Amino acid sequence: MQKILSYTAFALLFSTAGCKKFLEKNPDNRAAVSTPSQVSQLLGTAYPQGNYMAFTESISDNVTDKGSGTQERINVDPYFFQDVADNQQDSPENYWNACYTAIAAANQALEAIRNAADTTLYSAQKGEALVCRAYAHFMLVTLFSKVYDPGTAAQDMGIPYVTTPENVVFKNYDRRTVAYVYQMIEQDLTQGLPLIDDTKYTVPRYHFTKAAANAFAARFYLFKQEYAKVVTHANAIFSGGNITSLLRPWNTVYLTKTPQEMWALYQKATEPANLLLVETVSNWGRDYFTVRYAMNSEKRDEIYESERIFSDTSEWAFRYQTYTAGTNNYLVPKINEYFVRNSVNANIGLPYVMVPLFTTEEVLFNRAEAYIYLNNVNAAIQDLNTYASTRVVGYKTADHQITPDKLKAAYGSNDVRLNALNALLDFKRAEYVQEGMRWFDIIRYDITVTHTTTDGRTLSLPANSPQRVFQLPESVSLSGMPLNPR
Repeated sequence: MQKILSYTAFALLFSTAGCKKFLEKNPDNRAAVSTPSQVSQLLGTAYPQGNYMAFTESISDNVTDKGSGTQERINVDPYFFQDVADNQQDSPENYWNACYTAIAAANQALEAIRNAADTTLYSAQKGEALVCRAYAHFMLVTLFSKVYDPGTAAQDMGIPYVTTPENVVFKNYDRRTVAYVYQMIEQDLTQGLPLIDDTKYTVPRYHFTKAAANAFAARFYLFKQEYAKVVTHANAIFSGGNITSLLRPWNTVYLTKTPQEMWALYQKATEPANLLLVETVSNWGRDYFTVRYAMNSEKRDEIYESERIFSDTSEWAFRYQTYTAGTNNYLVPKINEYFVRNSVNANIGLPYVMVPLFTTEEVLFNRAEAYIYLNNVNAAIQDLNTYASTRVVGYKTADHQITPDKLKAAYGSNDVRLNALNALLDFKRAEYVQEGMRWFDIIRYDITVTHTTTDGRTLSLPANSPQRVFQLPESVSLSGMPLNPR
């Protein structure tokens, strides 16, 4: 009996010592982030690795009922102006989670920087983290709250603005207001942008460089309707003066490419027009032309109708690069899938799509729109002409230059500013077809969306419809957070 007790006591002593050593190890790997290099690696995950294109394109006026095609909830539900009954990749819920995952990474990086012995070594990382946090919150408030309106933003429900890492399983968050969220976004953005250092990036196009951060700032202030700041941030990108070299060469180089070459080229990090790219797990590369509710020949012609502003025979280069895949499946070869197998010999894996979050074309569009509201319509038309010179097939200044008279002939108003704005919105629609960007102009300008079905139904999404705000995941209501009205 004494021997047994001795052996047991020895075993317990050994076990206690081993357990103590085990417990001395922090199980949270985030706490191991303690060098500028490690923080930089963490910030590689501070960009939303979810794709909004599927549900924003499907709810827009760029799509129609083709009568056939694959039935995906991320496509069907938005087309019928219903909450998306799916939480997998390409769904609103998936994008919500991706944004807050990115925010968590940014917050963890900022905490590591605050706890560092010498915070001056982390200046560039702090800048990137702040801008990343601002961007993810901006996308959330844009999609899951009412669009910013200076008259109602102080009353409209926002989204939780999270500034600290989560350290509990369940935490209550307050939605606050759209005005508050915008205030916090601006605070992070203005603090972070000056700190960004492009030399710290190995592959700059996958990070917020100075140019990408200024592009984000231009978009943010466009939504906030502070137009002078839009121009300031856009000019920071175009300071070299030669804007056309930064735009996609649609009517020259791109016009000569095969669809396979276009898919490889459009989302490349070496394409000067791509200011910021992000890798997303997404089926949109295979779905965007095969789903039932998408672009057909009639929608193609409607979207490209703005080419007639130049002449009756002028055409966008996009039309030359619009292809069919099977019956009534129309596509522009921009959204390419990269399939990553689980292992070398595996037959299963995950599809990825590289999403251009910011492009030089958007910056030019945003500056032109800002000029219109600043009553500098001549500068706006000049920007539109710069854009058109890279998009109209066989462009010649003498034949295709946009003038106030051409704008009036195309849009019918005596207000040249209104005509220029309509042209701008039409150009953007053609530029970003199948990328989901049209939705952001629809909500900013209260554009009514009408969808029809092959069985004769007509569905409308007017300006005051609550369905113009995507629904929060139902699970957030467990923490007491109110969902969007329905």
